[in-house]
Amino acid sequence: MASAAVTPTRMELTRQKKRLATATRGHKLLKDKRDELMRQFMDLVRENMELRKKVEAGIQAANANFVIAKAGMSEESLRVAFMAPRQEVYLDTSTRNVMSVDIPVFEYKTRTADSSDIYSYGYAFTSGDLDAAVKSLADILPDMLLLAEREKACQLMAAEIEKTRRRVNALEHVIIPEAQQNIKYITMKLDENERSTQIRLMKVKDMMLEDAHHYKEKQQA
Repeated sequence: MASAAVTPTRMELTRQKKRLATATRGHKLLKDKRDELMRQFMDLVRENMELRKKVEAGIQAANANFVIAKAGMSEESLRVAFMAPRQEVYLDTSTRNVMSVDIPVFEYKTRTADSSDIYSYGYAFTSGDLDAAVKSLADILPDMLLLAEREKACQLMAAEIEKTRRRVNALEHVIIPEAQQNIKYITMKLDENERSTQIRLMKVKDMMLEDAHHYKEKQQA
């Protein structure tokens, strides 16, 4: 149904046609954006699932090694072993834009490049299982950061997909039909006005012809 505030004029008809063209073009662009976001989102979800399985397996292996190491060492020895860590990890965060979504990017670096600096204890009073547990956690750290990055990306892209979907629906079910109805209403009104004007002109012409005919009859009399 046409809006009651629409004035049936040619200027308004031109404005509604421009509005319809803009809405139609925007609808197509947003649908393309939504489809591409969905494609990239599904790729991220699959990658996220694989990473999660890998990280969970790594953490499970590290926990198993810690349990074995704890069984062969005293509680005090474990606390002393981790009391003064030698290695430090620095995390840098940035973003990259994917279809107008700012995806986080995590990059890390260690204080030293020496791989043995992950062990903050001597080997004399600790077990090899503790070394394996620490090594397992160190190895899984890059995948843990990548998993966090991918999960946050999935959350942000899901929110953007939902927002884009609402906009597409608003254009498709509200704005475009409303503009089409307004154009139809204005065109109908303008056609009615044009027909009315033509009828009035024809009546005026007939009256003028009739008056001219009577005038000639008077002159002849």
